[in-house]
Amino acid sequence: MDPKERIEQLRREIEEHNYRYYVENQPVIADEEYDALARELERLEREHPELAAAESPAARVGSDLAREFRKREHREPMLSIGNTYNAEEVFEFDRRMRRELGNERIEYSCEPKIDGVALELVYTDGGLEAGVTRGDGFIGDDVTDNLRFIPSIPKRIGGITGELVVRGEVYLERAEFEKINESRREEGLKTFANPRNLAAGSIKALDQSLVENRSLCFFPYGMIDSFQGEMSQHARLLRLKTMGFTVNPYIEKRENPREIMEYISRLESLRDNLPYDIDGVVIKVDSLDQFRRLGTTAKSPRGAIAFKYQARQAETVIRQIVYQVGRTGRVTPVAELDPVFLAGSTISRATLHNEQEIARKDIREGDTVILEKGGDVIPKVVEVVFGKRTADSRPVKFPGRCPVCGTPIVREGEEVDYRCVNAACPAVVENRILHFASRNAMNIDGMGPALVAQLMESGLAHNYADLYALRRDQLESLERMGEKSAQNIFDAIEGSKRRTLAHFIFEIGRAHV
Repeated sequence: MDPKERIEQLRREIEEHNYRYYVENQPVIADEEYDALARELERLEREHPELAAAESPAARVGSDLAREFRKREHREPMLSIGNTYNAEEVFEFDRRMRRELGNERIEYSCEPKIDGVALELVYTDGGLEAGVTRGDGFIGDDVTDNLRFIPSIPKRIGGITGELVVRGEVYLERAEFEKINESRREEGLKTFANPRNLAAGSIKALDQSLVENRSLCFFPYGMIDSFQGEMSQHARLLRLKTMGFTVNPYIEKRENPREIMEYISRLESLRDNLPYDIDGVVIKVDSLDQFRRLGTTAKSPRGAIAFKYQARQAETVIRQIVYQVGRTGRVTPVAELDPVFLAGSTISRATLHNEQEIARKDIREGDTVILEKGGDVIPKVVEVVFGKRTADSRPVKFPGRCPVCGTPIVREGEEVDYRCVNAACPAVVENRILHFASRNAMNIDGMGPALVAQLMESGLAHNYADLYALRRDQLESLERMGEKSAQNIFDAIEGSKRRTLAHFIFEIGRAHV
């Protein structure tokens, strides 16, 4: 492929994944896959500088797509940290540091990489002035009003004058995550994919009661230039502990890559027993003077690297392959599995993506397969255990018609996906209504799958426009819908009329838009 075409393709793909990760909090690929795309884009832009662009995702740190909150500029950019997945790259990082710093003694601060949401706290004369999300690394969303519901964030620090900037991760413990999901299951609502997604959605919730009812936590990982006498990362974290912050107890110092790898292995052995999710270890040059002199790239500090743990795997059996129809008519094969516990949750289904993916891996019903969670989030079939395949196994034949409405499915141009082209297909309509009502679209709170199904079955909704013709008495007539619940839904529908044009364009949900 021509370099210009490939660069444009990579930019589109990365922007799509940025949107799913930072805005929808629903990533669809693992970190390793995302990093591979980003590295390829960076390499191509280096090799073809005439094709580089300031707006390219290769030049940005995060996402600037969420626009619900007032914006605030960071005192210094909140850079991302480069990732590595093997010991050799850790040793190479150490060699690079020693080349840069000559004969100076180097120590490293090793810290659990919390799978949470980056946050900057700004204190003025000891009082909490602002809390800001990472955003695009330069400007984030001011979520200060939501922070009063997080007990581990001090609202006032004694003995501090001037400005203090603290950075860290907001996260949710697994027990609280399971408690919230269990409650949603009982109410017939869609459950959250993982604690990180729930923490990200909670910290930016416009309804503060959501934040109040979710026991969010905060671990600091550093502060900016506030105390010149404490010139090491480790010392500053200890200072934050004396100020009232909860500092992670597993932060330790190491002197060489062999010791770092021993720390990484020990922490991985403890990983499943921790009350919160970690996805790796952050390694930082401990001396702040050395750290500053090492400088930064456009996106990352040179004196830090993140070792990412490999996705964990489990073996299970595909009992059946079913086909789901989404809001754009896309037909997606899904494997129904013998339930298996993996990376903190029980997995019983995994997407098989498309016909080509099934053929490439030769996946069949009845196969024993290796399953992993990409980035410890999304279940996926890695490979088939061919030695356990039964003699009566048969290749999968993709359906020629929509499994819901029976309309012939089509594949357009070079697309790999088949689509149902029937705009009135019940599955398409239901998913369009759900997308229309979602938080990042028209934000009709309470319009979940159970309610949408009832509205369609009762003939009250044939498309999302019908929502605006609903009366309170019609809502009250539905199962498990009392007067107060009906009023809340009615008010949410009315409130959606004040959403912006951008939300309206997004909620229409057309393919490729």
